Amino acid sequence: MKPADSKGHLSHSRRKFLNSSALLAAGILLPKQKGWASALAAFAKSPRYKVAVVDLMILKRQKLGAFQLTKDIGADGVEVDMGGLGNRETFDNQLAKPEIREQFLAKTKELNLEICSLAMTGFFAQSFAKRDGVDRMVQDCIDTIKAMNVKTAFLPLGVNSDLTKNPELRPVVVERLKLIAPKAEAAGVIIGIETSLNATDEAKLLDEVGSPAIQSYFNFANALDNGRDVCEELKILGKKRICQIHCTNTDGVWLQNDTKVDLKKIKKTLDKMKWSGWLVIERSRDAKDPRNVKWNFSANAAYVKSIFQS
Repeated sequence: MKPADSKGHLSHSRRKFLNSSALLAAGILLPKQKGWASALAAFAKSPRYKVAVVDLMILKRQKLGAFQLTKDIGADGVEVDMGGLGNRETFDNQLAKPEIREQFLAKTKELNLEICSLAMTGFFAQSFAKRDGVDRMVQDCIDTIKAMNVKTAFLPLGVNSDLTKNPELRPVVVERLKLIAPKAEAAGVIIGIETSLNATDEAKLLDEVGSPAIQSYFNFANALDNGRDVCEELKILGKKRICQIHCTNTDGVWLQNDTKVDLKKIKKTLDKMKWSGWLVIERSRDAKDPRNVKWNFSANAAYVKSIFQS
């Protein structure tokens, strides 16, 4: 590290170190309690990695009680579902009602939590490629996340639009993503897609769509279930293509007991990529008691935080 650049100015790292030292020194010079509290408050920053859980997976789909449970679990935020889809014209979205949105936002403020994303999980079962009215469904999600000041939506391509098993659907998937991309751009939000593709092919798909509003919502389990290296997949996709990460494996054991998931190595990879954002715990429930929500998700949240927020 050089103390100054060629013009004699302090480097960014050097300035940051000196500013931090000054803050801490100020705390020492002030009365003990107020001094340290002031210094630490001034020096505190939002963590580079935040940890969330999925309201659907903690059995509180679009329920206000998901927030208190999230707080009890020890996570920083929640991925909130848009509601069921089935044969409806759009999602069964209670958040379309202003009074419900206000209740959710008030609860996040009360508990010091965040809504990291809204999830269109209805597309796990429904076909994004073939279903009529997809443009309205996605627009309803965009309208909701904008109204709630959330920046990211989760769009899984699911079983019926699995591009590995149904490569013939790729052109229509790209076409539909290109149609919704300008709407997301105009709203200032990102739609994170989850596919079964390997990172190379997913990167090509995203590049063909060609919009910063359509990115990858990366899932460890997709890579692991197909025998792919998580860290290599992350590097291939790169920082600018990944909006959020589902940082769990399929169910069986907790993350701390999963020999397939090396979180320390993954953190080093993400650090080197200079990526930051939400790590969203979806599964990795212990097979002995998969419906014991607090037991499973508290263990995984604590472990993820011990690696990423230490």
